[in-house]
Amino acid sequence: MGCQAKRLEDSFELTRVGVTGVVKPVLVHRDGKDNHLTARMDIFVDLPSTQRGSHMSRNIEVVTEMIEDSIRTKVSSLEDLAARICRELLDRHDYASFAEVRMSADYFLERRPDGGKTSLEQFKLMAKATAMRGNGLMKQIGVEVTGMTACPCAQETVRELMYSETPELERLDGKLTVASHNQRNRTTLMVEVPEEVKIEADDLIEIVEGSLSSPSYGILKRGDEAEVVLAAHRNPKFVEDVVRDILGKLLEKYSDLEDSVHVEVRSESEESIHKHNAFAERVTTLGELRR
Repeated sequence: MGCQAKRLEDSFELTRVGVTGVVKPVLVHRDGKDNHLTARMDIFVDLPSTQRGSHMSRNIEVVTEMIEDSIRTKVSSLEDLAARICRELLDRHDYASFAEVRMSADYFLERRPDGGKTSLEQFKLMAKATAMRGNGLMKQIGVEVTGMTACPCAQETVRELMYSETPELERLDGKLTVASHNQRNRTTLMVEVPEEVKIEADDLIEIVEGSLSSPSYGILKRGDEAEVVLAAHRNPKFVEDVVRDILGKLLEKYSDLEDSVHVEVRSESEESIHKHNAFAERVTTLGELRR
């Protein structure tokens, strides 16, 4: 018997015990294409009050075996791989009643500003699976998108100042694109669903990008830069606007999903004229949003 299995008396159960920061290559087969990802993983089970330690090497063994198996069976997503690992963790840790796997990976899609050059733009995929022994499994799929917002409040103040200094400009109201301060925005969207439900990560990325003032790009020529700046200032957004727009698009896109589906949206804009950032969040269910 190993030292981890030493029996304890009058101790405490632990919610999560495991390993963090595990990095492994993962092959995801989707839409007829193989996507090679480098995934970062955290792997946990719970620990009863009667056992001193968890057999953490089993976590690494499970991950290694499940990744090798996924290459043969062509896993379709990170969250599906996380679900497989969760089930196997409960098989290997017979003392555990709970298992959780978290994953993230960089992901690239082709993007091109109007009239500009195509480039591979970086996004982040996030996945989580949780399993309770005898109570089924839930999985969570998420994305992180970096883009651009322009502040509506500063824009309105600039407009008022311009009109007070140059009254004749007011005749062009609605035709002028007025300056504001820009923000690099980072927004995450997570959706938790039952194991059998499939959600496409590319759709979530599209929802988030479409809710910002403008996407951002790795390659922009001078004319393209001007077009992106103008587009953002013609579509100014608070972080509150970003979160609410995403929630509305989710309801439209996933009208067939159950009310119990859990949703988390977090948006943070890195301010350019302040030393602090702006943040907004909603943690809810589709049922609450529909009501």
